[in-house]
Amino acid sequence: MKIQSLFIIATTLLLTSCAWFPSVKEPPYQLVKTWGGKGEATGQFNEPTGVAVSKSEVFVSDSRNGRIQVFDFDGNFQRVSDGGQLGRPMNLTVANDELYVADYFNDVIQIYTLQGQFLHAIGKPGAGPGELNAPGGVAVAKNGDLFVADFYNQRVQQLDANGAFIRQWGTPGETGVWAGEFNYPTDVALSNDGALYVTDGYNDRVQSFSPNGDFSHKWGGPLAMNIFGSFNGWFATVTGITIGPQGNVFVADFYNDRVQKFRPDGEFLNTFGLPTQGPTHTAIAVAVADDGTVFVADYANHHIQKWRPGE
Repeated sequence: MKIQSLFIIATTLLLTSCAWFPSVKEPPYQLVKTWGGKGEATGQFNEPTGVAVSKSEVFVSDSRNGRIQVFDFDGNFQRVSDGGQLGRPMNLTVANDELYVADYFNDVIQIYTLQGQFLHAIGKPGAGPGELNAPGGVAVAKNGDLFVADFYNQRVQQLDANGAFIRQWGTPGETGVWAGEFNYPTDVALSNDGALYVTDGYNDRVQSFSPNGDFSHKWGGPLAMNIFGSFNGWFATVTGITIGPQGNVFVADFYNDRVQKFRPDGEFLNTFGLPTQGPTHTAIAVAVADDGTVFVADYANHHIQKWRPGE
């Protein structure tokens, strides 16, 4: 009986270890190039906080300079968009041939054409339905609905294309570690089938909700309950999220200076980032092109990183 009990305990520990300390399952990503540098000139940044891609261009939230800069995939400057409207732009989304900007200081979502023309803004300051308090990220459904990470309100809101309130996840002013509760949500993403993914910033986890809005699953450290760390699959403040062309989930793991890649169910696949001898707090936002190229907003170094998947 004693040997059998020890076997059961050892097996349980092994299975737990595999679940909580997963190994890399893909070839390493390769850094292709970086561009930028701190400054106010075109092509330079002051704390970039968001990145998104269209079919051929990279859009960057140049947060402290209060503008969006646009580049081709090789990092060549194309144009700048600000329209005199932006406070502190954060995470970005390209959808329906438009650029959606979470404007943290102005408590709105700004919407532009991809060529840089300001169209309109959605939201206003507050904690009521459809109101925002420091939005960190936005995702756009196929029907035009917006999903907004409402940072200080501790919730994610779903709004229609005109900004009318539809529903919310989380409770304004209340943090929590249970399913459907948040501790400063920072960004959101939608899969092709309408599943919602939320970076639950200071809970150091990702939460997922089904297309009908029900809680689906969560991941990040043991039990995904605000236990941070630098192991594979664990987080230390998550700040950005996007869905790759094959449906995989890419997460900016800010305090760990890396991007982590997962299957939609949260299974860990890969991780990559710059060596940590230099400035910390580098990988704050992530975007993935159709060919699998990954662009990372490097907050501390005032750069954009370009990565390619390994062969």
